[in-house]
Amino acid sequence: MVEVGQKAPNVELVDTEKIPVKISSFMGKPTVILFYPGAFTGTCTKEMCAMRDNLPQYNKLDVNVVGISVDGPFANKAFKNANNINFPLLSDFNRDAVKAYGNYHENFSGIKGYTASKRAVYVLDKNMNVRFKWVSENPGVEPDYQTIAREAEKAKAM
Repeated sequence: MVEVGQKAPNVELVDTEKIPVKISSFMGKPTVILFYPGAFTGTCTKEMCAMRDNLPQYNKLDVNVVGISVDGPFANKAFKNANNINFPLLSDFNRDAVKAYGNYHENFSGIKGYTASKRAVYVLDKNMNVRFKWVSENPGVEPDYQTIAREAEKAKAM
């Protein structure tokens, strides 16, 4: 499990165009990583759209925002297009990231063998050190968006 002060795991995922992306590719700028349980679900749609609507604030701070789910790149692409998401969505279909970060639900939603991400937020500094962590056991709970923005601003100042 990743804790504040530790280096973010440098997992390799694929984006909505099926291009491999390592977490280290965001190095040099603070980064907000948003783990979400599933594309096209109510709370995940609200969360990604809230971040979409607040992206100008993050752009002004020169902070990366990236979403990660266990959905395949095809579902993430459809989700991104349907909701005009204007930041990268990465597919963790092998569950490498959720396991490396230690934030996952086994048998999610009562489905035996289905592992999904917990809703989680990590704010990384420009060197990929975790500066803020929030993980919810309840997939229906959204993070506090003002707290994320404040923590991203703090990470920028480091």
